[in-house]
Amino acid sequence: MALRKLVAGNWKMNGNRAALAELDAIAMAAEANGGVDVAICPPFTLIAPAAERTPSLAIGAQDCHPAASGAHTGCISAAMLKEAGASLVIVGHSERRADNHETDMDIRAKAEAAIAAGLIAIVCVGETEAERDAGQAVSIVEGQLAGSVPPTGTGYTLVVAYEPVWAIGTGRTPSVADVAQMHAALRTKLGALLGAEGAKVRILYGGSVKPSNAAELMAVPDVDGALVGGASLKAADFVPIIEASG
Repeated sequence: MALRKLVAGNWKMNGNRAALAELDAIAMAAEANGGVDVAICPPFTLIAPAAERTPSLAIGAQDCHPAASGAHTGCISAAMLKEAGASLVIVGHSERRADNHETDMDIRAKAEAAIAAGLIAIVCVGETEAERDAGQAVSIVEGQLAGSVPPTGTGYTLVVAYEPVWAIGTGRTPSVADVAQMHAALRTKLGALLGAEGAKVRILYGGSVKPSNAAELMAVPDVDGALVGGASLKAADFVPIIEASG
């Protein structure tokens, strides 16, 4: 079944208030390409001003804490993100798995908290170069999916993003055949985990998505959009990706 495409930009630890000017052209492109959902996930400090500046554009966050409140210095809850104007949140990005030692269990708890707060959870999975070279890519990613996805997830509350770790920010991308194989495996696994809802969950591709390769990637079966890093920081780079997804 063909699902509505979602193109989400992850600004990571980049951007300031001046950078929000880029959202104007991105919001215009989102409106012009009405068949594609578009979101930007800026740093926490920019969520509220971004939501206020472009109310027609979905604004997300890059992480949340699994607890609703409490003694967690420096952390932010899903409810706080919702109040700030976010409508979705990325959890389990490979940089957090690696740098913050987050486990599949941690990520599932965050996704459950996000959904409970009324946010869409974008759950990230992906293999390292060593795991791919060892022929373990599919089994590794299927395992991450099984451990990270809430069993109550639906097509309305959950998105999965496949990001091969070795392709993030490197300019390298897997072959179209590799992407097709992984997305097909993820779709099958989602069906095993969530039943009929598994067919409704969008699976995004992430990992050096740029204007020059977006159309080819978006044409792959079960690629239901993109999670874009560096190319989402500038409208001139991000808008062509939105257009290629329509």
